[in-house]
Amino acid sequence: MKKLFIVLALTAASLVSVFAGGSKDQSSGGGTPQSSAQSPAASQYTVTAAGSTSVSPLMELLITEYAKVRPNVKFNMSATGSGDGIKAVPAETAEIGMSSRELSPAEIGTGIDEHLIAIDGIAVIVNTNNPVSNLTIDQIRDIYTGEVTDWSQVGGRAGRIAVVSREPGSGTRGAFEEIVKFQDKLLMGAIEFDGTGAVKAEISRNADAVGYISLGSVDNSVKTLSVGGVAATTANVVNNSYKIARPFLLLTKKGRALNSETTAFLDWILTDAGQTIVKTSWISVK
Repeated sequence: MKKLFIVLALTAASLVSVFAGGSKDQSSGGGTPQSSAQSPAASQYTVTAAGSTSVSPLMELLITEYAKVRPNVKFNMSATGSGDGIKAVPAETAEIGMSSRELSPAEIGTGIDEHLIAIDGIAVIVNTNNPVSNLTIDQIRDIYTGEVTDWSQVGGRAGRIAVVSREPGSGTRGAFEEIVKFQDKLLMGAIEFDGTGAVKAEISRNADAVGYISLGSVDNSVKTLSVGGVAATTANVVNNSYKIARPFLLLTKKGRALNSETTAFLDWILTDAGQTIVKTSWISVK
């Protein structure tokens, strides 16, 4: 499993680590963050986050931008899947959980508050040399359940389809299976990978593979397919014509008094500055 550890430090004449432990201030108040120039004696704090590998690229961008207004705060982020983020919050092993799917009533019932920070499309991807450019939802479902096994059955050249999926517990997998409607029916023998990067790597090397990743993580190493004739673009997710989309959620423990630095960061994400970062590859919720 891929773990990301993000450390933000004060930027001055030399780079100095700014944090050795938690702040003594445990209030839950938030508000607009102030820069270190405005608050030279501001308390230092480490915010811990864990969960979705799909949400983590957005979180990295948000954290980098947030350092410009709050350089005394650093972050420790572990990206190992939505399931881990959902479990970490009630267990208090992380202040913030990251999920790229809706939570079930049972999961919410463990004592979780949800914070919607973005909407993300899920792109169906193939190798750049694959001539197929469009699939219907029904064809995608048939591929992932084993009803369709060869690319020639969906307008491509002959070749057995290599079905690539995410690991159990992945928020991307949970959302994809729910939207395409094949929960618990994944083809036996499908190739399962931990993390978006591993899926992209497999698709880029395997001419007969098909997979799915966050729309915000698409690059030129893979090819996105239109779904039902609708291109996988942010604009089409916004206008609701592209149907394979899901929420990006940050999670906190219900009733837990968050540190004021954590609350300030969550509040900042929903400001114009935070949502401008979201809009670079995802869909704003403001």
